[in-house]
Amino acid sequence: MMTDRQPIALVVDDEPDICDLISMTLQRMHVRADIAMSVAEARRRLQEKQYDFCLTDMRLPDGDGLELVETIQNLPADRTLPAAVITAHGNMDTAIAALKLGAFDFVSKPVNLARLRTLVQMALRLGEDRFLKKQEFPALLQGQSVAIQALRTKIEKVARSNAPVHLFGEAGAGKELTARCIHQLGPRSDKAFVTVHCSSIPGEQFERVLFGSKDSNGDNEGLLAAANGGTVFFDEIAELPKEIQGKLVQVIEEKRLPASAHNSPTPLDVRVISSTRKLLSTLTRSGHFRSDLYFRLNVIDLVVPPLRDRAEDVPLLTRFLLRRLNENQRGGTPRVSQEALNSLLCYSFPGNLRELENILERALTLCESSTIRPQDLDLGGGPQILPATSPPPSSNSEYDERGNSAHAISEQATYPGQFSAADHETLDDFLETIERDAIELALSQTRWNKTAAAAKLGISFRSLRYRLKKLGLESE
Repeated sequence: MMTDRQPIALVVDDEPDICDLISMTLQRMHVRADIAMSVAEARRRLQEKQYDFCLTDMRLPDGDGLELVETIQNLPADRTLPAAVITAHGNMDTAIAALKLGAFDFVSKPVNLARLRTLVQMALRLGEDRFLKKQEFPALLQGQSVAIQALRTKIEKVARSNAPVHLFGEAGAGKELTARCIHQLGPRSDKAFVTVHCSSIPGEQFERVLFGSKDSNGDNEGLLAAANGGTVFFDEIAELPKEIQGKLVQVIEEKRLPASAHNSPTPLDVRVISSTRKLLSTLTRSGHFRSDLYFRLNVIDLVVPPLRDRAEDVPLLTRFLLRRLNENQRGGTPRVSQEALNSLLCYSFPGNLRELENILERALTLCESSTIRPQDLDLGGGPQILPATSPPPSSNSEYDERGNSAHAISEQATYPGQFSAADHETLDDFLETIERDAIELALSQTRWNKTAAAAKLGISFRSLRYRLKKLGLESE
């Protein structure tokens, strides 16, 4: 439920019959409707009252709905509200223009009441989330680099919409992770998130896998039907066969699954997110991808940055991945020595986040102590290693200004274990790491005999127990 008050919608249309139809539908959903018949009247009402959402026609006596969508997007943060548009039948160009301006969805004339009710429910959830939902990002999208901060800002914005999103980025950069984050921060978070791995589905099976089929074994639900109400993510959508691209255009436009031999068309309410590692615009110009599908998918585009553009986030990401990889193992999580961290900062990571995880998983297997050394990383000396005398390539000027480049680290590291802001936020964090290393080494050398480890460290058993608890190393 929203709150203890009745939600209020602003309906903007100059056709009385349409206004009556929408008002009655909203009334049955316990939503009150205020009617405005022009852009000017709608703007005045928006100044006078806080609405939960706005539904506006495109053609109005003194302007169009796009102007109103823009006005709503420019409202102060505490007065913003979801906006949807009513478009003429089949006018997808107008609908896409509205989505690009910030409308969360659209409904076409003649207004389908089931579709309208779905849109209203979505609008109410969006309005509720605006006040109640705390934006939380997965650990691999955390960090202070300019590139990842920009991505998080865009994710927060597009999560409030229902518009199709296209993600561009290299393999392993986190495109599916970004898509899941958009889904989880939006109003569909309690519904299904279904991934279509376009590059791994055999061409002759694509139609059945995507749209479903009816055979001797009964109905086979396709992936689109499984995602109904939620989000469908097309990973590497450029691999879609041409004939499937044509059918997908129709599904997106009509918001329904095609009819089979035994069933009538099924209404489809999904948010579409897609991704490629190649520029979809280039593939469209060359004729490998349908232009009509491209324009429907590329309403909002996001670039998922490669790891080399997030170099200053590598220490944070490394610590998180090591904790996750080691969570089922006995003892504390190994740390990465400064020399090993320098090696990671000098590496270009052609496989991005996925490669970093693989490198650390291998290092956990190879290391023989509680500290990962450069040799445990097994990065090799090929062309993927950047010169140690220059920082990793990055478009992030803040990174360079803060002096956290690999070059700065290698110049400063005049003795082993020197404090570095790239690895430790504060001196206390640095000293705690030294203490952790000494305790873990003693425990490792005594096969986790705490009495022997305490003696080796020259402290009492009670003192060791206290430090283990403080550092989160106490095991059951």
